[in-house]
Amino acid sequence: MNAETKTKIVVLTGNYRITGSIDLLPGARVTDFLLECRDFMAITDAEVWDLNGRKLFASSFMDVNRDRIELIMPEDTVAQGLGHSVA
Repeated sequence: MNAETKTKIVVLTGNYRITGSIDLLPGARVTDFLLECRDFMAITDAEVWDLNGRKLFASSFMDVNRDRIELIMPEDTVAQGLGHSVA
């Protein structure tokens, strides 16, 4: 993943808030990326938080089950995170 295609995202599941990066082609939308994924979505530089804002762990790579994703958005579009500021 190079800096040109690296897009920081926020993912919400029923139990977790996950921040990290995906490899998104220039001009593509996060929605396009999600539609192209199979059962799992690869996230690099991932951090996993509980819904109260407590950091649980970090990993250089993780796969997230696509069926568990409730919300996904580019990090730069989020003004306020769950329990803490994203910026």
